[in-house]
Amino acid sequence: KVWSEVFFYLAQNNVMFEGILLKPSMVTPGAEHKNKASPETVADFTLTMLKRRVPPAVPGIMFLSGGQSEAEATLNLNAMNQSPNPWHVSFSYARALQNSVLRTWQGNPEKIEASQKALLVRAKANSLAQLGKYSAEGENEDAKKGMFVKGYTY
Repeated sequence: KVWSEVFFYLAQNNVMFEGILLKPSMVTPGAEHKNKASPETVADFTLTMLKRRVPPAVPGIMFLSGGQSEAEATLNLNAMNQSPNPWHVSFSYARALQNSVLRTWQGNPEKIEASQKALLVRAKANSLAQLGKYSAEGENEDAKKGMFVKGYTY
């Protein structure tokens, strides 16, 4: 309902859909839900909702990670790119790109090179996922740790 209203008012105000990018979260179960949804389930619910409301003139959907682990966000993005979409489906992560990088670095100048390597691993993984060609094979355990913090405020 919200997306329907958003696009209605964008059209009413002559916003050119071809000039916007969306940065939504994926449709996932709540962070404290006992059962995790498969990447295929997340992709199905997310894309179904978007296809019902987002005009194909919008060039891109750039997902936030929304507290998912780095690996989970990447797997979900990859699942969404297993078949063609009316828009480019990619990522605009912060935490899901930099979490393991920051854990590696910890402010230690001696760990800069290792941190840069960790960033390249995450960037390559998500680059492949936005093409639907990612495999989680070899993911490190740090990338699988969730990032949701209950009660977190900015």
